[in-house]
Amino acid sequence: MGSSPRVLSSTVRKRRKLRAPFERRVTRFSILLVAPGILVSGILIWLQTWSLQSKLVLFGAEAIACLLIGATLHDHVVRPLQTLANVVGALRDEDYSFRARMAVPNDALGELSLEVNALADLLAKHRTGAIEADALLQRVVEEVNIPIFTFDQTNRLRLVNSAGERLLDLSSAQLVGKTSSDLGLAPCLSCENESLVELHFGTDARWFVRRSSFRQQGIPHTLVVLSDVSRALREEERRAWQRLIRVLGHELNNSLAPIKSIAGSLHSRLVGSGIKETEQQDFERGLSIIEGRAASLNRFLQGYRQLAQMPPPALQSCSVRALANRVADLETRVSVRVVAGPDVTFTADPDQLEQMLINVLRNAAEAVLEMANRSTGSNGSRGGEAEAPIVLSWTRNPDELVITIADSGPGLMNPSNAFVPFYTTKPTGSGIGLVLSRQIAEAHGGSLELQNRATERGCIVKIMLPVNSAVRHRSHHPLPDLSLERLPQENEREEE
Repeated sequence: MGSSPRVLSSTVRKRRKLRAPFERRVTRFSILLVAPGILVSGILIWLQTWSLQSKLVLFGAEAIACLLIGATLHDHVVRPLQTLANVVGALRDEDYSFRARMAVPNDALGELSLEVNALADLLAKHRTGAIEADALLQRVVEEVNIPIFTFDQTNRLRLVNSAGERLLDLSSAQLVGKTSSDLGLAPCLSCENESLVELHFGTDARWFVRRSSFRQQGIPHTLVVLSDVSRALREEERRAWQRLIRVLGHELNNSLAPIKSIAGSLHSRLVGSGIKETEQQDFERGLSIIEGRAASLNRFLQGYRQLAQMPPPALQSCSVRALANRVADLETRVSVRVVAGPDVTFTADPDQLEQMLINVLRNAAEAVLEMANRSTGSNGSRGGEAEAPIVLSWTRNPDELVITIADSGPGLMNPSNAFVPFYTTKPTGSGIGLVLSRQIAEAHGGSLELQNRATERGCIVKIMLPVNSAVRHRSHHPLPDLSLERLPQENEREEE
């Protein structure tokens, strides 16, 4: 049975108390070394016929010389060991700047000094490598554009990178020490590893959670890595809608073309058919309804090809100030107040961005008019518009341009359906304006967020666009040509 470290250390301390310190032992051995010589020389001096004074002076000089030699020997033995102890103590305190003297070969103490210096060099090299590796790891973690969090065993945050700070909209000093529940990240620690979790930070985004464990200074920690998969899921959803649009458009156009053609033929044959005038009017009215609805449905289908055939951005230099003023002037139904920010010039497709802002402003204007009609009972009077204006503003962050459009309408009743294609609460709406706007923003490497105002009535749309010279597109897959304009040609070939 082996003794525990605590028992061994106490035993060593007891033995050290029984023994005298090393310096005292060296002094005693030095005295014992010179004592026989002093004793013999004292006897010989005493046996001489010299005077007593001479004998005492000579004996005192001999004793002093012996003491000086002993002190020199003591210092020569103890001082190098003290130096080595100081070097080892500095190494323990992670100070690798001290080195032992008298580090020469072919010498017992010199060999020990050489080994201590070699150990100091090795530890200094390892320490430098550890610092560089830690700095590299920290740099990589900061550069990774995905949120990374580290929690201790009490679920308190201990480390967060810059992406995590941006996600939570707080600095590292404000986040470290808070629990996962306080930060809204508790589902990331309770869910299964490599699973999808919906987190609510401004928008309802879905995140892929990777979780692993590690130890730091013997304490268990949990590493949480989040990946935003909302964009990828939306891309798959958009492709599914595109396929659905193509199939529906093809099948409906196969039916609409002959219906419209037959209705036109029957309408022309009514003239001179000899039937009663009342019956002829009924037939004409019915055939006109058929032709009108067929044409309306065809226009409805043609409108959705924007969602299925969005071309990649044609990049060029554009000014956000000129773009905002131009779009604000196009909206004449309500007043749009432009709060000018910094004049940022960046690389983008101005036509697509203009279309995106027009769609958003149109929705905001319709919401304002709806609220004005509710409050005044009129059909969108100018007074109602003045009470509920639209504010368009922008700010510049280090890496992105943030365009904000705020209205004073009724707000969103069901925000989760705002970006669902074909979903609309307007009698004449198509349900593709916001979807198309977000598609344009994401094609430029940005994003579009929609939420109700926190303290006031209305809605806020935030558009984030990168301002660096090289726009990095989030989607590198070319969009398929799903134009519905080709379908009538295919129908003509089928009819032939």
